[in-house]
Amino acid sequence: MKNKNILELCLSHGLGGLEMYVSSCYEEFSKKTVCKVVVSPDSKLDNYLDVNDKLYVKRSKFFPFIPALQLAKYIDKYEIDIVHFHWTKDIITAVLAKNMSRRKPKLVQSRHMNMTRFKDDFYHRWLYKNIDMMHAVTKQVKVQLEKFIPQEIRPKIEMVYLGVKKPKNSTKRVEELRKKYHISDEFVVGIVGRIEEAKGQYKVIEAVAKLDTLNVKLLVVGSVMDESYLLKLQKKIDFLQITDRVIFTGFTKEINEHIELFDVNVLATENETFGLVVIETMVNKTPIIATSNGGPLEIIEDEVSGLLFDGSSENLAFKIQKFYNDKSFSHTLAKSAYERVQNKFEYVKQLTHLYTTLIEEL
Repeated sequence: MKNKNILELCLSHGLGGLEMYVSSCYEEFSKKTVCKVVVSPDSKLDNYLDVNDKLYVKRSKFFPFIPALQLAKYIDKYEIDIVHFHWTKDIITAVLAKNMSRRKPKLVQSRHMNMTRFKDDFYHRWLYKNIDMMHAVTKQVKVQLEKFIPQEIRPKIEMVYLGVKKPKNSTKRVEELRKKYHISDEFVVGIVGRIEEAKGQYKVIEAVAKLDTLNVKLLVVGSVMDESYLLKLQKKIDFLQITDRVIFTGFTKEINEHIELFDVNVLATENETFGLVVIETMVNKTPIIATSNGGPLEIIEDEVSGLLFDGSSENLAFKIQKFYNDKSFSHTLAKSAYERVQNKFEYVKQLTHLYTTLIEEL
């Protein structure tokens, strides 16, 4: 198997599962071949990546030829064979750069988001004709790509799940966090993700309020993306009179240490494409509850490796109470979830699978 030079491209300013996956790909692919990374300057991904040799490109919505030319020159300079991009908004930059470069590298898109409409107009036909492979992160996404991209312009589609590392949590740090958040004997419910309405923090707040007779505390972990939504959450918390039971931690890189604080973690997104935090929870041997839709349906075996809820705060409260009332049940599901992650979503195994697919299929 001949190595090929790979470029990881992501000009997103956020730092969620998609951006974290860019970091993971760069980390693993760099061990096997020449791998370069292109990010937006001063983005959260830029600050997160511990990489000195980065190319900075500013995305331009109205003048995409400018960043594309910069990228094309970089592709030629480092003899890039494969451009691997993740953020859908980077598609025009990647396609233009491919056509401007002398090397004409193969283009691969990891599709992290659902596709919900047909891509059969002139513009999208041109874009997809220039993409050589699409990596679907779930079976559901693969089906969507096959449905909405016309066959005559559809790139090769491969499905490879995301993976997660076995954590090396610091017991000392976990205890420090426990003291910081004044956690003693409370049952801790957690939710991890950007503070925006789509992530569903409001549902978890409503569910915790319904469990008013139980000793429950809620930790909301994540950076604020929507200040107006945060204000609504705070007003809801005040109205429900649970101010002393809810803690907003803000952004943290210590996701695993925070998950270890939880007695149960919740993914409340209405339709999560994959749900990286689900497998992060499972590998930490913490019970998980997730919305019965999208990616979690492919990750969680309901009542075996986690619980699925119907999206309502009433049903979520009921599922939380199941874990609250039965420690043995919690332990059994958490153990099963950990074994499932090791078998199906292990970090190195999944990234090696993706790398082999890129090298052999292109």
